[in-house]
Amino acid sequence: MGIAGLSMLVGFLMAAVKIIVGLKANSTAVVSDGFESASDVLTSGIVLVGLYIAAKPADDDHPYGHGRFETLAGLAVGTILATSGVLISHRALDRLHDPTHIPAAYALWPVLISVVIKGAVFAYKMRIGRRTGASSLIADAWHDAVDMFSGITAMIALGVALSNPERFSSADHYGGFAVGLIVIFLGIRVIYETASLLVDTMPDPKLIEQIRDVALSVAGAKAIEKCYARKTGLRYHVDLHLEVDPELSVRDSHDIAHKVKQEIRDRLDWVADVLVHVEPFLPGSDAPGVAAAAKR
Repeated sequence: MGIAGLSMLVGFLMAAVKIIVGLKANSTAVVSDGFESASDVLTSGIVLVGLYIAAKPADDDHPYGHGRFETLAGLAVGTILATSGVLISHRALDRLHDPTHIPAAYALWPVLISVVIKGAVFAYKMRIGRRTGASSLIADAWHDAVDMFSGITAMIALGVALSNPERFSSADHYGGFAVGLIVIFLGIRVIYETASLLVDTMPDPKLIEQIRDVALSVAGAKAIEKCYARKTGLRYHVDLHLEVDPELSVRDSHDIAHKVKQEIRDRLDWVADVLVHVEPFLPGSDAPGVAAAAKR
């Protein structure tokens, strides 16, 4: 929660400074970068709300918890990024043929400061987001990366324009247009990644293998026929088809399944819950995990 709030404050200050200085300095690239920073404030607010709702415990209406609200927040961030990019590019093109356009050199300073600050904020958010698995925070971190790269683009464009204002003043406009394109590209990427979570895309095969290994480490677990996982907010819900000795009683089979569930939840902190379906183990089965279990 703290990092999202800090991002909102930093984004607001940077946006205000760049827009005000960019307008006074007559720099399209810097104003465009300022509007891109302004969208940070809105997206960080969305992330803050998403994380707050996602932290709520499961209830009767949401038995799997409220984690999907965090994913929806990430999707909203991507949509806002893409829309902001279109508006920024459109504004830059509108001013392309302005004959009175001569930017001032002091417009470089707020952009330079913003690049340094956003670089630090991006690294911190990304580290926290990857450690917690918060897709919306990772999406917001990439937004900060865009702000950093768009700032560098604005600086290059403004520098070219200042090198020869009479010949290259339009470079400042093209820089603003390039900033918009960068934002559009990242927005589309964030939308794709968060949408894949909403359609229950399977996680990295290495994570599935970890689940299988932990399950088969429990005494009585013969094999894993199927193993599925879907992300709900910050953690995963797992569906596991566990094979046990068909001669065991229902009670004994249930005890093994319960131990498998507890072992997975205890050893893999990124797993929220496990639904275990017990099936009879058939010797000679080619189900994944049989060979591994046999070696035990």
